[in-house]
Amino acid sequence: MFSRLKAGITRTRAGLAHSLDHILGRSRKIDPSDLEEFESVLLRADVGVAATERIIESVKNDTLDRPPSETLLEVMTSILAPCEQPTGYTAREDGPFVLLVVGVNGVGKTTTIAKIAARILDERQSVMLAAGDTFRAAAVEQLKMWGDSLSVPVIAQHPRADPASVIFDACAAADGRSIDFLIADTAGRLHTQGDLMNELVKIQRVINRQREGAPHETLLVLDATTGQNALNQVEQFASALEINALCVTKLDGTAKGGVVLALAQRFALPIRFIGIGEAAHDLQPFKARDFARALLDDSDQAH
Repeated sequence: MFSRLKAGITRTRAGLAHSLDHILGRSRKIDPSDLEEFESVLLRADVGVAATERIIESVKNDTLDRPPSETLLEVMTSILAPCEQPTGYTAREDGPFVLLVVGVNGVGKTTTIAKIAARILDERQSVMLAAGDTFRAAAVEQLKMWGDSLSVPVIAQHPRADPASVIFDACAAADGRSIDFLIADTAGRLHTQGDLMNELVKIQRVINRQREGAPHETLLVLDATTGQNALNQVEQFASALEINALCVTKLDGTAKGGVVLALAQRFALPIRFIGIGEAAHDLQPFKARDFARALLDDSDQAH
C-alpha cells in the first residue's frame, strides 16, 4: 500500500523536490541560508503559513544530531497525526449507518461515494445509495450507473425532487431492508451559495428526524488541486453544518498536495480517505506517517 501511495503522490512530491533534494541529501543540519528558500518551497506547495512556520521552527531548533530528513519526517507526522483516526464505519444494531457526503462541484464526490461503497462491500456489509443530488439529472444517472456496477440499490426520485425527501425515503428503505450502510449524495455546490447551504442544513435535520443521531457522519470531500481554497471550503461548510471528517481527492494530479498539512494544522479533523488515482483501491485510508514518508520519498524509514 505504501508503494501505491508513494507512486500516487509523485506530482505532489515533485512540488517539493528541487529544494528537498538539495537539503535532505545532507547528513548535517540545514544551513540557515537555506531556510528562506525552504520556506518558500513549502508555501508554494500549499503547506500553508502556520504549518510551514511549525516545520521551519522544528528544523531550525532541532538539537539532535541527525539528518534533516528525520526531523522533517517527525514534525510532518506530528502535524498529520491528529487526522489519522479509524473510520468508525461499523454496522449498527438500531438501523443503517448513515453517511452524508457533501462538497463543491467537481471534487469527485460521486466517484468517492462509489469507492467507499466498494470498500464496505469488500467487508461483507450491505450498502444502499441515495441520489440526493437532484439539481443535475446527470448526477442521478451517474450514481445509478455506479449502483448497477456495484450491484447495490439506489434510491432516487424525479428530476428536481426535494433532496431531503429523497434521502428521507432512502433512510426508510434502508431501515426496511435491513441495510447496514446508507450513503447519501448531495448537490455539488459553491460554499458561497447560501440557499444551497441551507438545503444541506435541512437535509441533516430531516435525517435526524427520521433517525435520532443520524447522519452518523457528514464527510466533506475536497479537491487537493484547489490548494488553499480547500481551507476556505472547510470553514464555510463547518459554519453551516456539523462536519465530522474530510476526504482529500486528486492528490495524484497536483504538485500542491501539501494542502493536507495545511488542513491538518488548521482543523485537525479526521481525514478518512485520500484519493491517489482512478481505481477503487486508489481511495486509501489516511495514514499520517506513511503520507509524510511518501512526501519525503523516505522509502527506508520504518512505519
